[in-house]
Amino acid sequence: MKIKGWQKKVRGFTLVELMVVIAIIGFLAVIILPRFIGVMGKGRRAAAQAQIRSFEDALEMYYADVYSYPGSDQGLQALISGGGGETGQWAGPYLKKTKIPLDPWGNPYMYRSPGQNNPDYDIASYGKDGVPGGSGENADVTNWDVNAQ
Repeated sequence: MKIKGWQKKVRGFTLVELMVVIAIIGFLAVIILPRFIGVMGKGRRAAAQAQIRSFEDALEMYYADVYSYPGSDQGLQALISGGGGETGQWAGPYLKKTKIPLDPWGNPYMYRSPGQNNPDYDIASYGKDGVPGGSGENADVTNWDVNAQ
């Protein structure tokens, strides 16, 4: 288009320029994504540790009212539904939730009372894979490890 001696050029990106930009974005993704994913795994472990500590606090309040910890058959659900104390009165709830939260990977927490690793109770998240053992994001997060830290 010519306007009184001026020529207006409409110019877009060339294929080479687009390929260079895509290559740079791909290179950055390869470098940055693994680091970001590693940070996400550490954050999930920290969230599981915090949730286990929260369960422990609630279990101690339960114990103060009922003079025993909920059995394995009652599980962590007793922290929401409460239980009968020595006086027969209903105690609880000890968590503000309406149901026991899942671990950060979407799996249920394991609760055992009496515990195999602690005399009173064991609480564990089996990590991303949901199976005991493992390393990295599949490593277990347990109350006996949390208390040691």
